[in-house]
Amino acid sequence: MPTSFGSKLETAFKSHGQLCVGIDPHAALLNDWGLTDDVKGLREFAKRALDSAVGNVGIIKPQVSFFERHGSAGFAVLEELAQAALNTDLVVIMDAKRGDIGTTMDAYYDAWLGKSAPFVCDALTVSPYLGFDSLKPGMAECLERGKGLIVLSATSNPEGAALQRATVGGKTIASQIWDGLSEINRVTAEAGRKLGSFGAVIGATLNLQSMGLGAVVEGQATSATPILAPGFGAQGAELSATRQLFGKAADQVIHSVSRSVLSAGPMGMSKAIQVANSELAVGLETNV
Repeated sequence: MPTSFGSKLETAFKSHGQLCVGIDPHAALLNDWGLTDDVKGLREFAKRALDSAVGNVGIIKPQVSFFERHGSAGFAVLEELAQAALNTDLVVIMDAKRGDIGTTMDAYYDAWLGKSAPFVCDALTVSPYLGFDSLKPGMAECLERGKGLIVLSATSNPEGAALQRATVGGKTIASQIWDGLSEINRVTAEAGRKLGSFGAVIGATLNLQSMGLGAVVEGQATSATPILAPGFGAQGAELSATRQLFGKAADQVIHSVSRSVLSAGPMGMSKAIQVANSELAVGLETNV
């Protein structure tokens, strides 16, 4: 069996810490970097961002939409980035938020996680809102190939709150997704591993009590489920406050930053990542 995604995450945590750098080449950043808003600028941005990440961080998260906006040529750049990352020790999470049913979901799996996938990555963000069970066939294939899925649970955008806080049978939708992932990870995580291969997206700017996820923060819901937490840096959450935000669960959080390090530019990005790592280290050492 190949090395599981959960095992890859643990290795990344131990070697480079729990920071994840989002590679988000939106138009304003390309301009700030002195690059043109076209495929040439996109390719240069992706190369420089990857170079800055290697050796400073263990996880990257390319946002697929910023490549897709350039059409097929943009997707070609994303393929190049994925192949280049394959030659490093980086764990790659593709932020595509795919989700569908049946053969359509199978096709998404083939595109991103399959044996001949053009976009090489270790994990893919997915949406459970066509039914959590629609993800399960892909989960079985992930386990066979050492891949992972990161499932939207409690997102930081305000538009998602009404749905994710809605209750069914006395539990919020967000907490039901968490519970489903926790059970699957309990059954499938490799013996002796702290992290399973199926994670949850939980925004760092949220009041988790209001999302029905208070037990996670309070340490009452022991789980091998990794947490991908956007919202640090430019969106307002502080890396040094991770224990206040996630409690004991902070040790399983992938702390995602993008604009706060990308805005430092190609010459300053590496240093910005190092500063973010230092802030996060302080936060993880804090007792709550």
